Amino acid sequence: MEAESAPAGESLREATQRRLLRFSELRGKSMAAGEFWDIVAITAADEKQELAYKQQLSEKLKKKELPLGVQYHVFVDPAGAKIGNGGSTLCALRCLEKLYGDKWNSFTILLIHSGGYSQRLPSASALGKIFTALPFGSPIYQMLELKLAMYIDFPSHMNPGILITCADDIELYSIGESEFIRFDKPGFTALAHPSSLTVGTTHGVFVLEPCNHLEYRDLEYRSCHRFLHKPSVEEMYEFDAVCRPRNFFQQEFAGSDIPSLKLEPEYVYTDSLFYMDHKTAKKLLAFYEKIGTLHCEIDAYGDFLQALGPGATVEYTKNTSNVTKEESELVDMRQRIFHLLKGTPLNVVVLNNSKFYHIGTTEEYLFHFTADSSLKSELGLQSIAFSLFPSIPECSTNKPCIIQSILDSTCSVTPGSVVEYSRLGPDVSVEENCIISGAYVKTTAVLPAYSFVCSLSLKMNGHLKYSTMACGVQDNLKKNVKTLSDVKLLQFFGVCFLSCLDIWNLKVTEELFSGNKTCLSLWNARIFPVCSSLSDSVTTSLKMLNAVQSKSAFSLNNYKLLSIEEMLFYKDIEDMITYREQIFLEITLNRKQSDLETSY
Repeated sequence: MEAESAPAGESLREATQRRLLRFSELRGKSMAAGEFWDIVAITAADEKQELAYKQQLSEKLKKKELPLGVQYHVFVDPAGAKIGNGGSTLCALRCLEKLYGDKWNSFTILLIHSGGYSQRLPSASALGKIFTALPFGSPIYQMLELKLAMYIDFPSHMNPGILITCADDIELYSIGESEFIRFDKPGFTALAHPSSLTVGTTHGVFVLEPCNHLEYRDLEYRSCHRFLHKPSVEEMYEFDAVCRPRNFFQQEFAGSDIPSLKLEPEYVYTDSLFYMDHKTAKKLLAFYEKIGTLHCEIDAYGDFLQALGPGATVEYTKNTSNVTKEESELVDMRQRIFHLLKGTPLNVVVLNNSKFYHIGTTEEYLFHFTADSSLKSELGLQSIAFSLFPSIPECSTNKPCIIQSILDSTCSVTPGSVVEYSRLGPDVSVEENCIISGAYVKTTAVLPAYSFVCSLSLKMNGHLKYSTMACGVQDNLKKNVKTLSDVKLLQFFGVCFLSCLDIWNLKVTEELFSGNKTCLSLWNARIFPVCSSLSDSVTTSLKMLNAVQSKSAFSLNNYKLLSIEEMLFYKDIEDMITYREQIFLEITLNRKQSDLETSY
């Protein structure tokens, strides 16, 4: 059976490489109307994030890393309550109307949701999930370029409307060479990927209308009876979402959670991105204008798509089990959206030879960049991407991942770790399963296994400062407690947080936490030292990490301390971009010199 599945994997790799090649040819070139997206819009959570995104887009356009002649926008959520990606979608529609009036009714628009704070992958917190670096390309590709490459065929086969996607997932697919995915039907059109029932419990699942052909096709256009959002396995059976093979053809499943999953007797079709036509977008905009201000989180998938299809019922609006914070008006708002969209068709593009990868957590990020041979093969990911680093033996299967970094020849990085945008000096040792981002380690140091180290430039009272968040890759930064007496329930690097505070000679007071004093977490704990140089910042934070590991005292009393929340408030985008650019130029110069020496 293994041999039979190989062609499917090979066709997926070839189709992906074709799209990447085509996109690389468009970088820095002016696009004629209809050749590419009319508008590419990215959502941001607040004004700080908006500024960071605009600066990075500006740099990319200046360096001709993106297609030109396209309108690139950043749309920021209004200040106040969190409104979710559904609320961000409504807000983006209003921004489009303000900017373009009636003109946007003829545009093809890509809307990328990147407004979160990346608490599960904090190395993306400062500069944004959509600007997460990928280990290939010269200059290095980030998630934005990958999205544009993977969707490169869409605009020319799409009616005016909006394609909505998230910043931290990757959709790869293969279809016949003469076939194209068309977004030309009224209402909503969503992509669907075959997945295990386990994967279905954490995604949206389509209940498709019966199919009238027996054999699988790589591309199938189907109608959806109803949409289930993060259903239980029992619900998948109850609502007839579970599919069984139509023939004995074996193929790989989509599903990043189980990388080599093969077609089982039962599977479901899960969601990724979706399109809405302009008429539907205008209907949602009119609704948003009428309600004025949102005070609750709306999910673009759970709250829009669950209202669609002939089998949709209003029951889901009362289910708040998947909601992080239940606001009083949430159920009412969901019901209003349900009645607004009820009867709108949900068309599904089934991609039977496709994969959906999510890289929004530290575990997923490490797995896909170091251990997962599937994604490496399909995307052409490299172990050493645009970096200066001692060579890794080719025979080694599990390797580290080094992205745009400069490492001394005496450095060692254990397989399973990722180093990005960093400089590591002589005799620095990075143990397994670490994430090192934006760091500068000058002197001999050991970065313990499973450590997360990410440095930020700060602008405080007009002065340039640095702070490095250092914790465990498995630490739950989002977990919060309500009272100071419950701080003992938090864990830092696998150790009771209360014990860590003793090691650092810090007292448990309200002053220890920034922001909302009723949500106490590692995210808003003031434990990270502020230093005047980047290298001092990394060294100091490593000392506090090593102190926890060795259970030996290291007092933080003499330092100005910030929480991650505060670091993001004070972040100096320009200095972080400059630091990355310096590394880029040094690597480029080194390569030119090597080429010259080779040519003599």
